[in-house]
Order: sequence, then structure tokens, then C-alpha cells
Amino acid sequence: QVQLVESGGGLVQPGGSLRLSCAASGRIFSIYDMGWYRQAPGKQRELVATITSGGSTNYRDSVKGRFTISRDNAKNTVYLQMNSLKPEDTAVYYCNAHVLTPTLKEYWGQGTQVTVSS
Repeated sequence: QVQLVESGGGLVQPGGSLRLSCAASGRIFSIYDMGWYRQAPGKQRELVATITSGGSTNYRDSVKGRFTISRDNAKNTVYLQMNSLKPEDTAVYYCNAHVLTPTLKEYWGQGTQVTVSS
């Protein structure tokens, strides 16, 4: 079994920054794509950013230039640096990973709340 544990959420004022972390643990052979998704109240879960094992990244348009996804393959950890936060970034943020265990499965974290408000 694989667990994804997120940390780093909280309350921040507009224009502020937060850094989310997500560490994978368990019987892991290899981790392929990792990513961050978010879900605001009353809305569907949406992709925020993804990163391949080789470091290629993809972002939703509304966070480009403000958010940066990165990963440390030695620590099985993915990060999301969020700068210039806006109230519309308020949501529960979920970590996602495609893990070889040895079968390839998709795993989700429990979610961490990010609230941007003055």
C-alpha cells in the first residue's frame, strides 16, 4: 500500500505565498507522473500542475507564472510553490501520483486546505 501525505496548507492574505509538500511512502518501485489538483466548494476537482519523472511540467493557465511544481525523486516528494495568491485560489489541494508497486496505480492524498483571504 502507498500513502501520500500532504502538508503546508493554511490561511494567507492575497498576494502571499505558500509551499505545499506531498511525500509518498510504502512499497514503491517507481513513481511516474505526480501532480496537484484542487477543489473549491461547489466546483469540480481541477488540475493545477503536473510533473513527470524527468521533470517536464504542465500548468493550468490561471496559475502559470505564479505557481511552480517540483519534485525530489530521492525523497518521493512533490512540491507546489504558490506565489501571488488570489482569493480564487482558495480550495482543498490534493496530491496525485502514479506509482509502480509493482502494478501501476493512481494514488491520492487526503487534501490540504488553502484559504486566501484578507
